[in-house]
Amino acid sequence: MSTSRRQFLKMIGASAVIGLGGISAFEILQPGQFEASQLSKNPEALVGKRWGMVIDMKKLDNETMQKCIDACHRIHNVPNIDNPKEEIKWIWPETFEHAFPGMESKYMSEEIEHMQFLVLCNQCDNPPCVRVCPTKATFKRADGIVMMDMHRCIGCRFCMAACPFGARSFNWRNPRPFIKEENREYPTRMKGVVEKCTLCYERLAKGLKPACVEESNGALIFGDLDDPNSEIRKVLREHYTIRRKSELGTEPSIYYII
Repeated sequence: MSTSRRQFLKMIGASAVIGLGGISAFEILQPGQFEASQLSKNPEALVGKRWGMVIDMKKLDNETMQKCIDACHRIHNVPNIDNPKEEIKWIWPETFEHAFPGMESKYMSEEIEHMQFLVLCNQCDNPPCVRVCPTKATFKRADGIVMMDMHRCIGCRFCMAACPFGARSFNWRNPRPFIKEENREYPTRMKGVVEKCTLCYERLAKGLKPACVEESNGALIFGDLDDPNSEIRKVLREHYTIRRKSELGTEPSIYYII
């Protein structure tokens, strides 16, 4: 454990003991570059009240799915670690059985049963990961994006235990040597922190849609769920969709057409 991290943990413990008049350790910290990026105003930025995504599995073949994964992991410096116990995933393929447990049946078509589904952080309306994070490294923006501030993450992994979708990865080792080609416009991470998809918030700030959406050839539809005139709302009106583990009440914002 680094000295700075040890000091930070001590500070959290001290705040819990002396109370600090209701002031949290988070509020003691000075706002950093991460928050500054949230506050910056760019007239070109995409603005929405509740971002969501529809994944049309009827249009998404395996080749396009891999392009979506590659684009996401390339621009976000996601390391390529072969060991499944240490791998880092922001967006990945999953079987129906694992993506939608409890929804399978013995009469299901073989096509659906063996299909690979593209899964990622569900950007829940009611995210349990936010509630359990002791440092507020995980927080939810006003537009619904569930963020991950790696500078505040202390590696407790409470968020991983709380997420019912397994959408977070822990850096058991320094990920930097496993990055094939570093994108210097996006930060790398370090050993001992959790990371996940943040719905390309940095691209939205530039007026760009998420990288996976751009690569999907129309199979992924991104938009404002609160806007009744948006394309995503039109798609949701015209198609029956399902969500992952909706029975848990987290209100995922990722919808699937199957």
